[in-house]
Parts: sequence; structure tokens; C-alpha cells
Amino acid sequence: MRRMWKVGTNSGNDGCPTLYTAPGADTYVVQGDPVTDPAELDQLDLAQGEAAVTVPRELLANFGPKEPVHVPQHISFEDFGGMFTKLKHSAWRLETRRRYAEDEVTDTYRQFAAGEPVTWDLDDAWCTNRREQSALGKRFERVRILDEPPTPGQRYLLDNARRNSAVGEDIRVLIRSRAEELGLPREDFWVFDSRVVALLHFDDADAMTGVELITNPVGVLRYAQARDAAWHHAVPYDQV
Repeated sequence: MRRMWKVGTNSGNDGCPTLYTAPGADTYVVQGDPVTDPAELDQLDLAQGEAAVTVPRELLANFGPKEPVHVPQHISFEDFGGMFTKLKHSAWRLETRRRYAEDEVTDTYRQFAAGEPVTWDLDDAWCTNRREQSALGKRFERVRILDEPPTPGQRYLLDNARRNSAVGEDIRVLIRSRAEELGLPREDFWVFDSRVVALLHFDDADAMTGVELITNPVGVLRYAQARDAAWHHAVPYDQV
């Protein structure tokens, strides 16, 4: 059991609101009036078992941490996959890399590399999920950066765009020189519902190693602005 220390309170000696922490911890416990109004709770993204409380701004201003500390928030690949079902209206991706190692171990890539027609399975789990989510009115969009000439991995993804489009995604492309003129980020990322960014990390072998969430509104805005610029200047994949 953690021994909690009282950091500060606006209520005198007892009661709420109060801020607590434990020695050596980087987390806080907030004591406040619970939010019970169903209309207000519907506006919050609460997971099962979570609750919300109300505290005055001065409690956090007076007793909250004063030093800005960026702590990367990493999530598992399983949780990342779940975001494509939990999103409310849109998911948008910028693909910037010249190759993706995970593509090259697939049967479809071997077909492509051999110069054979690629047979896409439109009934696999990924396609089924996209089709179901798109049918609910959710948008899935991507801009893929192309070198001049496109790399083999990028040409494979141009063929792959046929599958994406068949299950409801809108795929556009942008040449790299134009992306650099626009000052677009060089990293791959997804923007979900214009409120959270999933930043994709890769190693030197082009294998994806992790997913980092960005939820700070200023950080999210930066990627949302990049999204809008890329989408405006990109063209449909079948027009290149």
C-alpha cells in the first residue's frame, strides 16, 4: 500500500478538493466532487472503471507541478490497433518512409517483386475492420510520400492502394520534393479525431519498434496543420 502525502488543499484541514502524491511517485491523486451528470459524462472519454472529479483551477495552479516535463507516452501494438475501432470520426496518416520491412515478408510483396499480379484478400481481418468502420461513416485517409523515381517499397504501396480504396480508405500521394518544400514532418504518424496523434517509431532496418501518443493540444495542432497541408497538395494515387 502506498503512503499518500497531502500536497495541498483549498478546503482547510479536511475534505475536498485536495491533491495527494506518494514519495518518489510521478503521479497525483486528486480528491474532488464527482461528476455525475450523464450529459457531462457522455462528453468525456472515460474507460471502463474510470471516474471524473471537479476541482478548482487554483488547486492545480497552487499545488500542481511547476516544471514542464515531457514524458513520452508509449502504447502497445495491441492498444494501437484498438484505436482504429474506438475512433469517432476520422483517422489520417502520413507515410514518409522509403520502405517498410513488414511489407517485405508478405506473400503479396513476393508476388509484386516477382512481377506477378498481386492478389489482395479483401476479406481478411484488416479489410473487414476498415469496411465495417467506413460503413459507420468514419473516414480513413492517407498521404504517401513518393520519391522520384519511387522506390520498390513505394511502388508496392501504390499497388496496395487498390486494396485500401476497396475497403473505404482515401489514398493520395505527394512527391518528396514538394513535401520538403511544405516543411512536412519526416516521421510517420496517424491523427485520430483531430485530438490525438500516434507517432510511429522505426529502427534503422525500417521495422516499426513502437507507438508514441501525443495528446498535448499544441503538439496535436502541429500534426493537424501538416495533415491539412499534405492533403491539400496531394493527388489521388491513381493519377500518378
